[in-house]
Parts: sequence; structure tokens; C-alpha cells
Amino acid sequence: MIRKIEEHIPHGKVLEDLENLCQKAQELGATDSKVIRSDQVIIDERVRMKCMYPKCAAYGTNAHCPPYAPDLELARKVVSRYQYGILYTIQVPSESYAGSTAAKEKLYVPPMRVLNSLASDIESEAFYQGYYFALAFSSGPCKPVFCPGIECSVLTPGKGCRARMRARGSMEGFGMDAYGMATRAGWDIYPCGYRTKPEDIPHGRAVGLVLVH
Repeated sequence: MIRKIEEHIPHGKVLEDLENLCQKAQELGATDSKVIRSDQVIIDERVRMKCMYPKCAAYGTNAHCPPYAPDLELARKVVSRYQYGILYTIQVPSESYAGSTAAKEKLYVPPMRVLNSLASDIESEAFYQGYYFALAFSSGPCKPVFCPGIECSVLTPGKGCRARMRARGSMEGFGMDAYGMATRAGWDIYPCGYRTKPEDIPHGRAVGLVLVH
């Protein structure tokens, strides 16, 4: 349902809409979702450093990742202009995240497509309800999900994103501590890396955020 844009939305209505967006997220496939205040969004320089040192394979390959992602001063300013957002998560098979890149490569993409779809769908739902500044974040680099094996078109002057209606930048690329925010939300999250064996953890977890109002 499309609603007209209003200069001021009553606080009670905002909270009601946020709860409805949470429910919508779960209907669309989120394992869980929560309304959070913007001051609960953790931005930490160490998150950006983990992208840069040692450099992630996605560093510099797409417009959503560093060094093209916004600097953290801008990130903090943007987040401060909001009051609330929707933090959402999906649990994924441990095999999608744990172990070597070769073993998990094919298993990684499907849940990331789900997470990006959730981001864009919740953002869109909020937009058409009158929250025209709704801003969504997914997890991880968008390139292996939408443009594997080809150059990011945004990095070519005069071209836009091939998947602009679906691809969203990551929380990490914006300097957000997704691990810490998931923990504070009460969601179990485990360190997944090359040395993590799938049988050592019950599941993987992907986290996204939509700033709404």
C-alpha cells in the first residue's frame, strides 16, 4: 500500500510501522528481526581495518566495498540522522561460511542473495510507506553475488550498477560491527574462517540493517 509522504509522522505510528516491517522481514525469509535505535548501531574503525589489513579479496573490486565505501565520519553522520532501524538476520548452513573458499564458494551465494533481497525489499516497503530516506545494508561484498567474474560496472565512468534494485552495500563496508550488534540482539554468532570446520558450529549467520526513520 502506497501512503502519501507526511512532514511529521506521529511517534506511535512510526513504532507501529517498524513492528510491521519486522514482521514483513520474517515473512520474506528472515530468521529474526528487531527494531533498534540508531544509537545501537556500532561503527568502529577496526571493522574497516579488517577490510584493509590483510586486504580482503573484494577490496577495491566494487563500488560498495572500501576504498569506495563512505568514510566512517560520513557513516556516523548518516546514522545519526535516523532514530530507528530494522536489524534482521538469517541463519545459514555452517558449510556456507566455514572452511576453505573453494569448498564454500557455491554455498555462499544463495544465502547472500536472500540477504540482499531482504535488504532491498524492506527498504522498498518502508519507502512506499512514506519513509523515503530508508537505507538498507546487507552483508559481505556484492560482486560475487551479482557480478561474479566480471568487472563492477559502477567503476566505469558513465555506467550504473547492473543490480541496482537488489545489490546493497554491506554493514561492514560502512564500518558497522555486525558481529557486535548481532550479539547484543541476542543472536548466536560464531567466528567462521578457513580453520572453522562446519561440524564445529551449529550454523552460520548473516546480518543486515535497514535504517528507516
